[in-house]
Amino acid sequence: MKDVQKMMKQAQKMAAEMQKTQAELGEVEVEGSAGGGAVKAVVTGDQHLVGITIDPDFFEGTPDADDIEMLGDTVTAAVNDAMAKAHDMQEKALGPLAGGMGGMGLPGM
Repeated sequence: MKDVQKMMKQAQKMAAEMQKTQAELGEVEVEGSAGGGAVKAVVTGDQHLVGITIDPDFFEGTPDADDIEMLGDTVTAAVNDAMAKAHDMQEKALGPLAGGMGGMGLPGM
């Protein structure tokens, strides 16, 4: 019975550590870019989009339909770059905690 209580205490401690780490990730910002830095996207470590900036020199005049399509593709690439970086950061931060939970034989961990 003591083993079960010990496992439960460890699980509660690790869950609290995971919550703390997730909250900390929400406060960290990661920047991704595309188009040689012409488009930048900022996301939090917990993968929420914060903002997008576009260099005014991205277009050399009035944009046409092809320019707008290219801008959309470039924005998407910048967001994906930032999200990938945030995901990597999240895995590094939470990986040891998730691994520890799985080592206890808890289902779904």
